[in-house]
Amino acid sequence: MRLRNKPWARDFMAEHPDVLLAEPEKLNNGWHTLFGNDHPIHIEVGTGMGQFIIGMALANPNVNYIGIEHFDNVIVSALEKAIEAGKPSNLRLFRANGVDLLKIFHKGEIDRVYLNFSDPWPKTRHEKRRLTHESFLKLYETVLVPGGEIHFKTDNRHLFEYSLVSMSAYGMRLKAVSLDLHAEMPEDNIMTEYEEKFSAKGQPIYRLESQYMNV
Repeated sequence: MRLRNKPWARDFMAEHPDVLLAEPEKLNNGWHTLFGNDHPIHIEVGTGMGQFIIGMALANPNVNYIGIEHFDNVIVSALEKAIEAGKPSNLRLFRANGVDLLKIFHKGEIDRVYLNFSDPWPKTRHEKRRLTHESFLKLYETVLVPGGEIHFKTDNRHLFEYSLVSMSAYGMRLKAVSLDLHAEMPEDNIMTEYEEKFSAKGQPIYRLESQYMNV
C-alpha cells in the first residue's frame, strides 16, 4: 500500500491526547486505570484507518478497545473517525510496531487480540514478519490473560492457511474457522475498510478464532 504523505498528521495527533496516546509504554500495567474500570481490554494490531476498532467500541461499551498502527499517515485517519464518532470513552489509539507489545502491556493485561487483513508477506524470507508467525504468537500469549483469544480475518488464502498451521503447531485451540465469512454473515460482524473493498469484488473473507491453552 502506498502511503500518501500527510505533513499535518503529527500536529493533529498531538492535539487529541485523550484519544491518541503519545507515550503508551508509560501505561504498562496501568491500562485499566486509564480507562477507569476493570472491563476486558481488546487490542487490534494493525488497526489501519480504524473502522473496525471504532465500530467495536461503539457496539460494546462494556469492553475497552485499543487500536495499534505503525504509520502516522494511517492512524491519523483512525483518529479523525474516532472524533467523528464522538470520541468513545472505551477507545484509545496509539502508534507502535507490533514487536513492541511487551514494552506497552503487562503480562496478562489483555483479553483478546484482533488481527485484521494483516500484510501477508508472501515471500518465504519474510515469514517472520507475518503477524501469525510463532514469534508473534509468543508475544500475544505473554500479554493475554490465560486462555486469551486471537480473532483473525483476511482475504489472503495463503496467509489464512499459514495461520491455521502456525496456530495449531503452537498448540492453540481453533474455536471457529470460516472459509467464507460473508456467506454466513454473523449479525455482529463489523467490517474493516479492506473487508468492504474485497467483499464487494466477490472475494471470500476468511476468519478464525483461536485460543491459548494456558488456562
